[in-house]
Amino acid sequence: MDTFAEIADERRALAAQLSGLTPEQQAAQSLCGEWSVHEVVGHLVVPLEVGVPRFLRAMIAARGNFDRANVRLAREQARRPFDELLGVLRDKAESRFTPPGSGPEAPLTDVLVHGLDIRWPLGLAREIPPHRLRTSLTWLVAGAVDGLVPKGALAGLRVEADDLDWALGEGPVVRGPADALLLGVTGRTAALGSLSGDGVPALRSRLG
Repeated sequence: MDTFAEIADERRALAAQLSGLTPEQQAAQSLCGEWSVHEVVGHLVVPLEVGVPRFLRAMIAARGNFDRANVRLAREQARRPFDELLGVLRDKAESRFTPPGSGPEAPLTDVLVHGLDIRWPLGLAREIPPHRLRTSLTWLVAGAVDGLVPKGALAGLRVEADDLDWALGEGPVVRGPADALLLGVTGRTAALGSLSGDGVPALRSRLG
């Protein structure tokens, strides 16, 4: 299975898992900033629904700030009914869109991390195939990807998964389950309690 097929599988799995959420669960706070579960799903369909011209208009309105444009577009999508968004996520799961300059690791990581943003606070389980977790962790940690990994958060740290064969970096160790590591290295402080090692205090202080 190539990476785009794995992305499609994760999108469909998430859509299926969320299809029975109550209105209260849809409105629940996710782990992603101030976004609700509904708004996170809105974000996930942006690359499936928003073409380049519309995105450029959003960038102009945001004075060139990518993050503000992204938030605006996600909230626009989140005005649509929740089940309609899940239908888009399912029906357009095969989209091969990647951000400019990025490969398929970017959309794979996007759906994995945001899926966890939703599942963790709602107590939903998902056994993510280990090789997908390795791919995303390597992409994030090796590249310390701007906009996803807080600047300087991983400097001088070694990140180790304790539930699969994966580790990267040198220095004090941050150790834990791969899904918690994905959340921790992307700045989700709620996951830090699931991590251990002498590098955790440094990571915690850098994430604020």
